[in-house]
Amino acid sequence: MELINQHTKRIMEGCKERARGAGLRFADETLEYIVTNRDLLELGPKNMIPTLYDYWVHDLEVLTEKGKYELYPHNPYETVINTRPAISFYNDNNPDWLNVMIFYHVLAHIDFFQNNSYFRHTWDFDLTGRALADKRLIARLRSDHGRWVDYVIEFARSIDNLVGYYRELAKLDRTTLPAFSERIDYYFDIFLQQIKPLRPNEYLKEVDRYNTCRSQFGDQADQHFLAEASHLHPELEAVYAKEFQHRQTESVDLLQFLMDHSPFLNRQENHWMKTVLEIVRTTSIYFQPQIRTKIMNEGWASYWHERLFLTDERIVGHEVDFARVHAGVTAMPRVGTNPYALGMRLFQSIAEAANKGHYSHDYQKLQDREARKNFTRAGGKGHDFIFKVREEFCDFTFLNTFIDQDFVHQHKLFVAGKRLDQQRKVWQYYVKSRSAEQYRRMLLDGLYHPPHITVSADGSLQLNHHFEGKPLVAEFVAPILMGIEYLWGSPVQLDTRVITQQEQTAAEWGEPQMLWQRVRYTMDKKVFKKQFLDSKA
Repeated sequence: MELINQHTKRIMEGCKERARGAGLRFADETLEYIVTNRDLLELGPKNMIPTLYDYWVHDLEVLTEKGKYELYPHNPYETVINTRPAISFYNDNNPDWLNVMIFYHVLAHIDFFQNNSYFRHTWDFDLTGRALADKRLIARLRSDHGRWVDYVIEFARSIDNLVGYYRELAKLDRTTLPAFSERIDYYFDIFLQQIKPLRPNEYLKEVDRYNTCRSQFGDQADQHFLAEASHLHPELEAVYAKEFQHRQTESVDLLQFLMDHSPFLNRQENHWMKTVLEIVRTTSIYFQPQIRTKIMNEGWASYWHERLFLTDERIVGHEVDFARVHAGVTAMPRVGTNPYALGMRLFQSIAEAANKGHYSHDYQKLQDREARKNFTRAGGKGHDFIFKVREEFCDFTFLNTFIDQDFVHQHKLFVAGKRLDQQRKVWQYYVKSRSAEQYRRMLLDGLYHPPHITVSADGSLQLNHHFEGKPLVAEFVAPILMGIEYLWGSPVQLDTRVITQQEQTAAEWGEPQMLWQRVRYTMDKKVFKKQFLDSKA
């Protein structure tokens, strides 16, 4: 692995200048490395972070990928990681024209990393430096505690998808809100709506009273307003103090709860385990936004590498070569989903619709398909609109907002069904639906969505799975609960739901009806038990 040569670096700097001219924003410093395909196989299991801590599963994944590579050699074009500075990796045999295309793609990724709000907890964080320090720390712990370090990593990694990512973002939100005190927020959001709820007109009077106070007292408004509020509601201060104390002790996720409250981990001789859990948790939270924005991120990069490449005079004579590579990356499959293709076409559609005024109220009221097709309003700002989308959306909100019937019709999209041909014993695929609602639901069901589990403790550790229509993977429940029991030091209970019956509906192509039953899994001294709690769906 080595840095790109000066000739290639000049190409990258030229791409940076043109990308900034188009509106992309990113830090000046970037690092570009030349790697072989086998180097990428080594880096892949570590999420492309060379300094990430060593873990036996990484070696297993490397051997697996090497075996696949021997059978099916492949040539990835680039990989970029969200570090400070941003680091990207390239093949050593790319011609200059291909590097121009790839550099635009990479710069759009970096723009996305450094401006999308779901990455804001990474903006002031040096992951490579932190990962190197963590790697050295774990190596030192291994020298002191041996294989037990890997057991703790294994147990922590099995639940690192349950980290409280959105709660971490919420902490940052509180620092960027206007300078209103938390007690003001509590008064209006909780006290007047839940503790002592007011009628709407009375609530609005309180809002007006606060605004008047702001205009009269300026920076001292909160103090004056709360003094009067406490006079009207003598219990306010006591209720807020209790709420604040609860917030201070509230753990944001299972890993944090274990670090804060586990009797086993809080023994003096086991404090080192909490260090390992903190490393695993911090690393997981850092990578959470990438899996939650994959369609947007790849679509944004594909959108800009196409737009900027075709206007770059350095690629004259290689238009056909570009078309071949670009089509291979962004082809829309008939069955399945290509995030590059879907994301790029959505950004193109959004920019075009915004230019025509399709996000106006007048357009949204139209029901006639022809009227919607011919609607145009001058003065649209599609360019500015997609930058705003890039800044504020994740995959879920992106797809849920912009996948509409017009988009489905334009690209001839559909939901594919699968059925077994009983005579020939083969699977048949058919067009099940061309509805935007069904297509959107199919996409949303395929997004990353870890289970929502809340934690409490009363001697034993109680995990409550808030069921959302998707069961936990049964084969993983027992080994994961065994790891949690070890970290907690006492029995563990998990309440969830499982399928108890499946019935085919009467309609010819109807979906099976799932019947669910509440179940409690218990792990006590490595003994796994399953108990049905009721018979209701």
